[in-house]
Amino acid sequence: MADAFREQLESVHYLELSFEERFAMLVDREAMDREARRLATRLRAAKLRHQASIEDLDFHTPRGLERSTIMGFTSSHWVDAHQNILVTGPTGIGKSYLGCALAYAGIRSGHSALYRRAPALFADLAIARGDGRYLKVLQSLSRAEILVIDDFGLTPLTGSEPSDLLEVLEDRSERKSTIVTSQLPVDSWHEALGDPTLSDAVLDRLLCNAHVIQMFGTSMRTKKS
Repeated sequence: MADAFREQLESVHYLELSFEERFAMLVDREAMDREARRLATRLRAAKLRHQASIEDLDFHTPRGLERSTIMGFTSSHWVDAHQNILVTGPTGIGKSYLGCALAYAGIRSGHSALYRRAPALFADLAIARGDGRYLKVLQSLSRAEILVIDDFGLTPLTGSEPSDLLEVLEDRSERKSTIVTSQLPVDSWHEALGDPTLSDAVLDRLLCNAHVIQMFGTSMRTKKS
């Protein structure tokens, strides 16, 4: 507000405005500045892999993206309703970019988000299990209103990974939103998870109230090169 007031003092354009009008402009400037700082803070905390927005998506290249459907995610209704979004498709098609764009849409609407690649997520949980931070890490993941799990199923899950994923999703089921990207089609996830019982539990929590986006086509990286 102080900066905006100095601008008013240094410009003749404000002389014809009333006190109430000038004061309202100061309040608006302060509100906009505070929201910009909050947005910047949420973006830093999210650690998104890509600086992506839904408006910048390429809808001209055939990839299975329906413009009206994807643009519908610019509002935060899916986050408010605690819905999940599952994005599948071949490598290089833009799944990670789309996942980050969807998360950014939620961040702009005031929600918190966190991006994690699945291999790094499982590695961190394994380390946390060994050094006593396991519950603390799970609590940190559960606080994010949008959790992006990227590159799920690159390799079959082994050891404690299926149960770790179940713990992550259990804390979020019907309370928070999760975005998962994977090269595997959803109907192959059961096999990738390994243990049938854990697979059923994980998929029940992921598929409940979920939007599935199936992408196809050639690699966008090849197209750019």
